[in-house]
Amino acid sequence: MTDRSLQRKVFMGCRALGLDDDMRRDLQEQVTGKSSMREMSEADLKALLNVLENRGFKPAPNPNWKPTAERPDLRYIHALWGKLGRAGQVTPGRRALNAFIRKRFGASWGHVPVDIDAMREADQIAAVLEALKAMCRRAGLKVTK
Repeated sequence: MTDRSLQRKVFMGCRALGLDDDMRRDLQEQVTGKSSMREMSEADLKALLNVLENRGFKPAPNPNWKPTAERPDLRYIHALWGKLGRAGQVTPGRRALNAFIRKRFGASWGHVPVDIDAMREADQIAAVLEALKAMCRRAGLKVTK
């Protein structure tokens, strides 16, 4: 987690607990010895966030987070797409993966599920896996299985 996202969480926690700016700075001074978040390290910010959580702040889950696919072959598709994304070969993320599948296979399949995790046809899943493995090999990335 970046320092900036930790700072945002601290601000949200203080707002949720009803702490104004002066109270927040006092708390920061007590916990870390620093009144400015810019001076704080990641460890300082995490300690401050921990104090806020102990006082009752519950960070909201990420609204964009989706659970991992139940099927191992679909999880492997996500893993390959992530590997390609980290290598700069594709746009990372679920939406981009779904767009890739629609563009690459939509015409030949006739119907493509809205989301990769809704796929059930073994031959379609295998086709997506083989396409992603080939992309990895062309990019010089190691592929298992």
